[in-house]
Amino acid sequence: MNIIVSAVSQGIIWSLLALGLFISFRILNIADMSTEGTFTLGGAVGVQCITLGMNPFLSLILAIVAGALAGGVTGFMITKLNIPSLLAGILTMTGLYSINLRIMGKANVNLLGLDTIYTFFFDETMPRHWDRIIIGLLFVAIIIGLYTAFFKTEIGQSLIATGDNEAMARSLGISANRMKIIGLMMSNAIIALSGAVVSQSNGYADIQMGIGAIVIGLASIIIGEVIFTRVSFTVRLACLVVGSILYRLIMALVLEGRLNPNDFKLISAIMLAIFLAMPKIKETYYTSKYRKKMTHSVKKEKEVNTHA
Repeated sequence: MNIIVSAVSQGIIWSLLALGLFISFRILNIADMSTEGTFTLGGAVGVQCITLGMNPFLSLILAIVAGALAGGVTGFMITKLNIPSLLAGILTMTGLYSINLRIMGKANVNLLGLDTIYTFFFDETMPRHWDRIIIGLLFVAIIIGLYTAFFKTEIGQSLIATGDNEAMARSLGISANRMKIIGLMMSNAIIALSGAVVSQSNGYADIQMGIGAIVIGLASIIIGEVIFTRVSFTVRLACLVVGSILYRLIMALVLEGRLNPNDFKLISAIMLAIFLAMPKIKETYYTSKYRKKMTHSVKKEKEVNTHA
């Protein structure tokens, strides 16, 4: 039971990463590889601010600002320098590695004996993992609420239009370049927030903590969308949280089967590949089923005509 509660708490906290990645990956249709660097950036800024005596919640705000700036750099390279989005993300991620080391001063910074957003409201009497579940749900609810409100605005609709059809958006007088920069700044701001929240949950920030983050985020998005289809925008966002929880539960059960923890990344990649292939598998299955049904109907009709 403790493993399940732990997986749920981790799933909720990491769902912030999926919500951030959702804007770049689904709204703008950009594979933003800077995610892994921005995630670490959020953790580095958040943890370092706390070690300097800053309020843990204020450290989250600074992490958000740092993430937005990183997203702005990626957006600038894509829109102003005409660098392909994939390469621009890689360049930002590479540069952030050195910046994150500069911020932390070393490869790992811990929060031993320091207050975090979890110890700020809850003490040791709180059942294990429940403080993370409550804090995680609070952040998730706030972000989903902000997303729902924002994407109903003119700017939000322009952002969606840019991702759906950039040429059409430009013909309507929308500045596609500006929308890309805004979208990437929003996306990376939430991703950095996720890194800061996860770091405070773990009790440390590490220079390697962002490795594989984009796979985890994409897995959460894909699992949520494959399982839950034809839902409203707000429910779709909530499904990302469910997808993140399911991903963590699956990984917990797999690792509980005494597999080598070093295979975690490999298993994650295989899982993502399977869920990415699910729509095609379902399409092939239903197409085959439909063809068999039509063949059977035609055959039956021929038999009736023959007897007639």
